[in-house]
Amino acid sequence: MGSSASNRPVVLIVEDELLLRMDAADVIRAGGFEVLEAANADDAIEILEIRPDISVVFTDIQMPGSMDGLKLARAVRGRWPPIKIVATSGLVDVGEKDLPEGGRFLPKPYHPKQLAAVLRELTDI
Repeated sequence: MGSSASNRPVVLIVEDELLLRMDAADVIRAGGFEVLEAANADDAIEILEIRPDISVVFTDIQMPGSMDGLKLARAVRGRWPPIKIVATSGLVDVGEKDLPEGGRFLPKPYHPKQLAAVLRELTDI
């Protein structure tokens, strides 16, 4: 699990702010990853249910909808344990105990090189 037919790891970005999602997608693609995008946790779950090749979920914490990014992270860990989780927020301070085991937190604003480095580390590329 974890790579698409192109052999690039697949990252699912979950971010309700369109411009932030587009910026993250550009950074992640430039880092050598395939990118999928979701505007909220419900859309992310739908994508996860049909795409078994996702390596990492990169989620904002504060999102509208049925669950925030922390609840999404726990749902992903419960249903798809091999998927790595990276959460981000500019408003919420997150500690290790707030994320599932192995989850990472990147405070906003993050530097594109920081994001790429974390994703490379988690996917071994």
